[in-house]
Order: sequence, then structure tokens, then C-alpha cells
Amino acid sequence: MADGPPLARTTLDRAAHRRADPDWLASAWQRARILVVDIAGGGRALVGPQTDRPTLLLLAASDVPEDALGRLFLGVEPDGTPVFAVDAPLPVLPDTRAVSLRDVGHLLSDSDAGLFTTAVALGNWHARHAYSSTTGLPTEVIEAGWSRVDDGGNHVWPRTDPAMIVLVHDGKPGPEGLCLLGNNAAWRPRDGVRRFSCLAGYVEPGESAEAAVHREVTEEVGIGLDHLAYAGSQAWPFPGSLMLGFLARADPAQPIRVDPTEIAQARWFSRREITDVLADARVEADAGLRVGLPPPSSIALYLIHRWLEEA
Repeated sequence: MADGPPLARTTLDRAAHRRADPDWLASAWQRARILVVDIAGGGRALVGPQTDRPTLLLLAASDVPEDALGRLFLGVEPDGTPVFAVDAPLPVLPDTRAVSLRDVGHLLSDSDAGLFTTAVALGNWHARHAYSSTTGLPTEVIEAGWSRVDDGGNHVWPRTDPAMIVLVHDGKPGPEGLCLLGNNAAWRPRDGVRRFSCLAGYVEPGESAEAAVHREVTEEVGIGLDHLAYAGSQAWPFPGSLMLGFLARADPAQPIRVDPTEIAQARWFSRREITDVLADARVEADAGLRVGLPPPSSIALYLIHRWLEEA
């Protein structure tokens, strides 16, 4: 398992002091590496043909599509190279393929993971803030993509919505130790698989992340927690969340009472069962369906691996 959540990795110096320096930015653009991200097309970017360790394709300024939106300054790489992102339909180039961050985030290098995550997060924010929420006036990009302003001088800055996600377990070691996973009411079975994941929800105004964990677990499955530990965080820019990950302990003897508007099914799984699912062995869900787990780029699967390794 990686040292931290898959989309928490980066080598980028964001060099925020350069965002308000138009002369430096203009010069940096000419020597930059530029990531094209198609926000309207699902936040996809181009990678090379390899599948085990894909590499982002970054362009020179002269190769950027003419219809690209904005110049979003992402930062400076350790070798001093400036990196920008633009929002545009992806060019058709040989020996490349279009991928989403969900698809390949866990496979990318630390450098590429940081670039792609930041570009998608910024691009999604710009796509949703063409108008000021205060005045209703159109906004335009300033500060190299890190702010927008309307004609009245009212600024808006990128927003990140904090959300908690928790793996609830029984605290017991060994293959028969249990964790509690839920199937969201919005997730439909696909290809004979019912997906189960950690419990999650947004942190509400005036609430701590820890309080949100207790509240969401009680609301979604009706059980109480007797221990809570922070495990790490990562961006989840779909469109703009920061996932705060926790491990929590609970007594599996408590009855599960799901909120059907949120959770279609929740159940305890043993380490043995989770290990089987990860090995692609069939574990029955219900009605002829097999159990599936969260995607590899998610912090949810990271938390599950943490629990497996702490046995």
C-alpha cells in the first residue's frame, strides 16, 4: 500500500507568489509544460499508451489548442519547469489515450498525480463559477487561474468542500475481524456487481470533522462509535471535495438501521471476505450479485487497505 491516499501525492511547488506577476507568467508560459484537460468531457487528459504506469502528456505552448480556455498556473516542478493547465477538447495525437483521474490517479507518478488532481479541481471550479454568487455578474479569470472577479471588483476564490469518510471496524485482529461497508442508494448494480464502500458525508456548517463522522454513521446505519482516529486526506475533485479519512471502532452486535434514502444495504465483512474480493474471488452480495469495492484512486480503498494491514 502507498504511504498515503493516492490523490494526496505531489512534487509540485505551487509558487503562489508568481500568480500576481504577469511578466513572469508570460515568460513562464513560453517555456512551460502544459496539461490539456477536457472539463466538459469528464475532466479527461491524454496519457501515453502504457497501462501499468501511464504518463501524462504535457505540451509546449506552441502546441496548445487554439480554443483552450484560460492559462491556469499549477506551479513549478523540482527541475524549475513551470506547469500550466488549460481547458480544451483533447487533441487527437498518435499513441495516446484519453483517461480520467478516477481511472488512473492511483497509477500515476507522484508528479503526475499532483498535476492532474490540481488541474481537474481548478477546472471544475472555473466551470461552475462563471457568475458571481454575490452580484450575479459575469466573472473573469485573474491571478493565473486562482481567482475570478466581476466588473464591480468582487473576488471569488476556489472553494473546497470538506467531507468525511470512515471505515468502521470491530477492532479485532485476524481474518475474522470485521468492517462495516454500505451500498449507496444511488449506486445501481453494474456487470453483476454491487459495490460497497466506506460511509461518507459532508461536514456541515459549524461542525467538526469528528462530529460529522459520528453524526453520519448514526444517520446512515444507526450505530454508535467507541473510538475514532484520523487516517489522512485527499482531494476528490468531482467536482470539489476534500475527503478527510478516519478509522473508527464499533460493536458489531449493535443492530444496523439504514436510512433508505442514503444506504440501500449495509453489512459487516470479514478480513477474509475483503481479501477474497481484492483477489477477484467471488463473494456473494445478494440476488446473484457479487461484492465490489471502491475504485483504486479513492481514499475509501486506501482506508480498507489500512485496516487490512493493521491486523
